[in-house]
Amino acid sequence: MLLHVGCPKTGTSYLQDVLLRNQSVLREHGILYPAERFDEHFLAALDLMTLPWGGIETEAVGVWDSLAAQVREWHGTSIISHEIFARATPTQVERALASLGDAEVHLVLSVRDLVRQVPAEWQENVKHRSHITYERFLRTIRDPERDSRIGSWFWAVQEIPDILERWGSSLPPEHVHLVTVPPPGSDRGELWRRFSRTFGLDDLPLDLTAERENPSLGVPETALLRTVNERVTSIIAPPDYRPLVRETLAHQTLSRGVASARLGLPPDDHAWARRLSREWIDVLAERGYDVAGSLDDLLGPDAGTFIDPDAVGADELLPPALDAISALLVEAARLRAVEERLHEELREAREERDRARRTTTYRVKRKVVTTLEGSPAGRGTLDAYRRLRGRKA
Repeated sequence: MLLHVGCPKTGTSYLQDVLLRNQSVLREHGILYPAERFDEHFLAALDLMTLPWGGIETEAVGVWDSLAAQVREWHGTSIISHEIFARATPTQVERALASLGDAEVHLVLSVRDLVRQVPAEWQENVKHRSHITYERFLRTIRDPERDSRIGSWFWAVQEIPDILERWGSSLPPEHVHLVTVPPPGSDRGELWRRFSRTFGLDDLPLDLTAERENPSLGVPETALLRTVNERVTSIIAPPDYRPLVRETLAHQTLSRGVASARLGLPPDDHAWARRLSREWIDVLAERGYDVAGSLDDLLGPDAGTFIDPDAVGADELLPPALDAISALLVEAARLRAVEERLHEELREAREERDRARRTTTYRVKRKVVTTLEGSPAGRGTLDAYRRLRGRKA
């Protein structure tokens, strides 16, 4: 049984999309990926950890137990995967492992260097309605107290040695697998090859076409989105924010700014991240986990030119802002067409209903008349009724 518990921003969306779309092929090769919907393992994580999540948690009740039951009943390899499992407490981890029964559990953790993870986490916060500045986010992350909502969440899902201690302390080191995200500039298929080798998917005829991804934004695009959040999060409810802002603007529009400067760390924060990463590498090397890739990947890239997203000027915001306006106009036109089509379908349904009612009324009247005409008394009643109607007319 392969239990993939994180970390966020390590290619997890792509991995899960491939697993979901290839369920039938996986089953043919003795591998179970138990999911009827794309977010089923996310719901299972919410259920296991009793996490509130904007009301979605009400859909999650019982999902973890359902997945665990399917794993227990399957005689081959099973895979459960979601990145927010990383924040589970020791008690929740104990419950999770116990519920998997006699399955031989192999823990998988995909990891990426802090130099890239810190900016990526700020961007994820922005894509989830936050308008915290980058400077304040960095101060919050580096606060040794770690008692803020943002700080506690970040370290719960990104402090690699701690996650592995919580999830892997009861497992032999050879049952704990680290998949490191390759450094910038690596072959695009290398991360998948590392996942594939770890999950035993090599040589399977899988469709690797990407349908669901979580693309990154550049500096001006993220700055624009944060500015938008300052204006709209108080007037747009979460159920509307996700399709309009996060999906239409962030993922489908602003993420296309491939020529934009990428988010990075200021020099002091970059040095801090690499110092901490070196400490982590030493700890992980001592524990003897199985590694797909290299622990040195966790050092992260050298410091580059830092572009401060809090200081992006209006001229730099204009191009992505125009892209955003265009995208929203296209979406508004699409929704208007949908609305008009629904109105037309409603009108046609009402007309059909009225025709059916008229037909039913005619049939009832015809039946009554036919019945009355079958007897002298009935014919008399009809004659009287018709004379009365004639006088009223």
